[in-house]
Amino acid sequence: MAYPGYGAMPGMPGQGMPQHGMPQHGMPQHGMPGGHMGGPMGGPMGGPMGGPMGGAPPQGGYAPYGGGYSSGYGAAPAANDPMWGYFTAIAGQDGEVDAEELQRCLTQAGFTGTYSPFSLDTCRIMIAMLDRDFTGKMGFNEFKELFTALNGWKQNFIMFDQDRSGSIEPHELTQAIAAMGYRVSPQALNAIIKRYNKGGRIYFDDYVACSVKLRAVSDNFKRRDTMQQGSVTFQYDDFIQCTMSI
Repeated sequence: MAYPGYGAMPGMPGQGMPQHGMPQHGMPQHGMPGGHMGGPMGGPMGGPMGGPMGGAPPQGGYAPYGGGYSSGYGAAPAANDPMWGYFTAIAGQDGEVDAEELQRCLTQAGFTGTYSPFSLDTCRIMIAMLDRDFTGKMGFNEFKELFTALNGWKQNFIMFDQDRSGSIEPHELTQAIAAMGYRVSPQALNAIIKRYNKGGRIYFDDYVACSVKLRAVSDNFKRRDTMQQGSVTFQYDDFIQCTMSI
């Protein structure tokens, strides 16, 4: 039995979606993770930040955050991690990254490549997606988890943005959402497109904002749907907290 948004994922990018003739490997880099990011992070992004986005899709249940992004990074001490030095350089004395620090980090690292830099609002919702202790900031593990998700979303976006215009068409956003493992109704897709398009196009910054919100609200819903039936009961205050925090 299947419900909207549930069940086995239709496939990650490169596993079941049309790729418009693009090869699965060797995609143009334009500063994207998995290639060379440039800036202080430099070098190939191997390990937990590069490569497949969480392995094979699960059979049944929810797609993890709608896209198979893994949040486990092993037990190695943070100081031995190649990203630790970069994280501490931008985190400041409090040891956490806020929205302005994240925006500066992503811009300096050249993550968006030829695309426009992320807005401060998008950086805020990126943090909110992983802000499980509601501090408005990210610790090191959350910082790494975000880069893993961003890497996957950017690869997905690049498959459709062949002319590197920084935007895709509404029907391509629909395909991208399906590639991330979500099954939503045409009415819901129409609402998403209305919310995130500008002049009939979806730009990279808005695409990431859409991906973040889909992941966050799906995770909030999933935690409450313990029987995986596709329906939950929200108290008003709980609903407000879940929706207004993203």
